[in-house]
Amino acid sequence: MLRRLLIGQSRRRKQALVMGLDASLGVFAVWIAFSLRLDLLHRPEGLQWLAYALAPCLVLPLCGWSGMYRAIMRYTGLSFLRMLGKALAAYTVAYFALLEWLAWPIVPRSIGLLQPMVLFLLIAASRILAREWLIRVPRGKGVKARSHLVIYGAGSAGVQLANAIATSGDFVLVGFVDDNPGLHGLSVNGVTVHPPAALPGLIAGRGVSDVVLAVPSASRKRRNEIIDGLRELPLHVRSMPGLSDLARGRIALADLRELDVEDLLGREPTPAAPALLAQALKGKAVMVTGAGGSIGSELCRQILAEGPACLLLVENSEYALYAIHQQLSDRARALGLDTLTVPILGDVRDQGHMGLLCRQHRPQVLFHAAAYKHVPLVESNPVEGIANNALGTLGMARAAIEAGVGRFVLVSSDKAVRPTNVMGASKRFAELVLQALAAQQGATCFAMVRFGNVLGSSGSVVPLFRRQIERGGPVTVTDPEVTRYFMTIPEAAQLVLQAGVMAEGGEVFVLDMGQPVRIIDLARRMIALSGLSLRDDEHPDGDVAIEIIGLRPGEKLYEELLIGDDPQPTRHPRIWMAREAMVPWDELAPDLERMREAVQVRDVAALQRLLSRRVQGYRPESPKA
Repeated sequence: MLRRLLIGQSRRRKQALVMGLDASLGVFAVWIAFSLRLDLLHRPEGLQWLAYALAPCLVLPLCGWSGMYRAIMRYTGLSFLRMLGKALAAYTVAYFALLEWLAWPIVPRSIGLLQPMVLFLLIAASRILAREWLIRVPRGKGVKARSHLVIYGAGSAGVQLANAIATSGDFVLVGFVDDNPGLHGLSVNGVTVHPPAALPGLIAGRGVSDVVLAVPSASRKRRNEIIDGLRELPLHVRSMPGLSDLARGRIALADLRELDVEDLLGREPTPAAPALLAQALKGKAVMVTGAGGSIGSELCRQILAEGPACLLLVENSEYALYAIHQQLSDRARALGLDTLTVPILGDVRDQGHMGLLCRQHRPQVLFHAAAYKHVPLVESNPVEGIANNALGTLGMARAAIEAGVGRFVLVSSDKAVRPTNVMGASKRFAELVLQALAAQQGATCFAMVRFGNVLGSSGSVVPLFRRQIERGGPVTVTDPEVTRYFMTIPEAAQLVLQAGVMAEGGEVFVLDMGQPVRIIDLARRMIALSGLSLRDDEHPDGDVAIEIIGLRPGEKLYEELLIGDDPQPTRHPRIWMAREAMVPWDELAPDLERMREAVQVRDVAALQRLLSRRVQGYRPESPKA
């Protein structure tokens, strides 16, 4: 009760209490100094009272000058001791000099040196005791037990985290774990450093349930090795931010986060080659359609960093457009860029509007990321999906040609390869449109960039699995054998930009996405790294179950990145050029006209026939209403 009452007081009242305490300790330190000097319990008399009165008159202004009364007592640490040392050094000089100058006959001169040393110890002890009392978590009925935690990494980041834990009271810090044998058995701020092999014993003997990775400078390979070593232990694994995030200063518990998607993938991120971008984007007018989406917004962020003269943001969602425009405007100011960011609310299916925009703003490079990408939703709404993905791409391409856009890059999908769903078939049809237009004319350089799933997007399985695990499960997987290629959003956007820059006209670029990942393995990995156990037939008492719900309409077990064979290397080691068949414009144009007519009357069966005719692998099960 008293603790909550003190914490709830105003800042000014707290300062008054602390100043009153220091004044009292100053007087008390004089009494101790006299008692030690005279070797008996001192009873002040005469001018000795003036020596007592002089102490608070000096200590309060000097401690205020050093900044001690601006410090928060609950967060007392080394910085406070430095402030105290600074204040007491000045105090020692002043107190001793005054006693020497005043030369009171019954006040020994040694009091001027002995009393400041006693005062330093008293004030330091008072702060340490107050800190321990204020941060102590009360025990009693209804009070949740604190989790026992270890910090993996006894470097500076780990020590800062340990200080944050000490002041929060949310965890009990059991120890550090570090790979450096030279640290094993030593202690950091009173906390022992253990080898990784000691973790099972700490779990069994000390009840450790959480581990935080505090190795921000470790390579991705080393982080993956550490995480693989923790997977078999019943620990909730979390991570500290990276070095760039830590540069801002003190670490707080709010900085702790679940493992990054890169950690869950277990592979090194794709390397970037930024030198390929500067010449194509710096000082240019660049347009991005679908600018508020997962890929579109990241494209905008990376394009902005290259310093274009103008960045045109085309988006049909008002809120998404507002959010990305605000973010880019703030970032441009922070980076000192004079790039003009122009928010444009519009729909790529409106060819008249898109043509007008291209003629007005004259973009030199256009990244077309506006698409409906959610497979089951597009399967349920095939007319809208085809109108947006196929005809919308056609309209944007024609607007680009008419306005003399130099480079047009389509963000495509691995689902365009032998698609079993409308979404993939509509994206492959969009590729066919650009291939045909590239062969027909040479003014605008068209290119397509094909890649798989991006982690962390609104439709990604990672946030879905995380929410399901937090609720206690089940984690839903469509099929035990389903696999997907994965890439992070920044990786994908970086490579889309670089592939687009390398295009000479009509290429279909394919990003090297590494090995495909089994979705059920990803689910198991996330459950284990959350400190929970899998519940199945062999482990009926586990924490979280995995439920197989069956493939959704239009889904495939395995995704592919190529239709043809023999992809060709490019200047970038992670970007390949596919050799895909194309349809000449004279043959494709009549189908596009039929597609437009079928969209207008919402003839799903006619649209499916058109897709089946031109898109290799697409075979609809039945017409949809």
